[in-house]
Amino acid sequence: MTDPMIARLENSPEPSIRYLLKASDGGLTVSSPEMIALKEEVRISPRIQTMLGGRNPDGRLPVHAYSKWKGAFWTLLQFVDLGYPSGDKALLPLREQCYDWLLDPLRLRKIPQLQGRWRRCALQEGGTVFSLVRLGLADERTEQLVELLLKWQWQDGGWNCDKKPEATHSSFHESLIPLRGMNAYARASGDPQAKAAAERTAEMFLEHRLYKHLDRDEVITPEFTELAFPPYWHYDFLTGLVAMQEVGALGDPRCSDALDLLESLRLTDSGFAAPRKYYTRAQSAKSGVSPVAWGTVSEMKSNEWLTARALGFCIRREEHM
Repeated sequence: MTDPMIARLENSPEPSIRYLLKASDGGLTVSSPEMIALKEEVRISPRIQTMLGGRNPDGRLPVHAYSKWKGAFWTLLQFVDLGYPSGDKALLPLREQCYDWLLDPLRLRKIPQLQGRWRRCALQEGGTVFSLVRLGLADERTEQLVELLLKWQWQDGGWNCDKKPEATHSSFHESLIPLRGMNAYARASGDPQAKAAAERTAEMFLEHRLYKHLDRDEVITPEFTELAFPPYWHYDFLTGLVAMQEVGALGDPRCSDALDLLESLRLTDSGFAAPRKYYTRAQSAKSGVSPVAWGTVSEMKSNEWLTARALGFCIRREEHM
């Protein structure tokens, strides 16, 4: 008998909720007719059209590319996870906004190097690589961003923008999105350097079992176990599991603790709560404004967006037990 929560999500009027569920349980191949039709539903959905609303006549969004959370960078990044189809040239102006910002020579000259480590908010380049590859909008400039990421990668496998000289370890927040970007680029291009870089970053997360200290069975920070949707740049163990699925490492035994934790957070209705929220709907706010809402924020009630993203991991695990 079908779980009532699964049935609820499968019949959601939001096509991106249905896509998130399929993406998390591996239920559809990317090129299947059903997936192609579902992605087209996502593209024309009111939610997506609202996120693209207010564009200038040239097709660009009227805010800085990194404006949280309405800029071109965040819009493209969210579109990937929501199931937007590949190859839509209507998104090219947003791509150009990201390139103009990230590849500005003056900006690049200001990237600091301290104690032999580049201090860079690499999720910006990494997220742009990820979005452009997955949305079928990559070009030779995407390779430039990859080369910068390779240059800035720390010895332990990640990246960090911390300008304190004593900072010697990569940031989970700064490394998760670049991992997704480097992996997507490596898979699309066959580039061995990008592949090796992604493997190093994945190993960094796996060594920590996605959310724990290396030398003891303790959570690095409680924030890593408190889920939200969208997480934006914030790291949590579920975003870690999403990345491990993408790199093909979900079967690694070091993912077991995170999968156990995810299962323990299921509510009585089989859903998952989103106790954290990283956006506001207040248009008067200077930053962090989302053009759309993302469901229930509560410690006790299910959030459909988060549930759609998380439930597939539990379903797949149950099928292999």
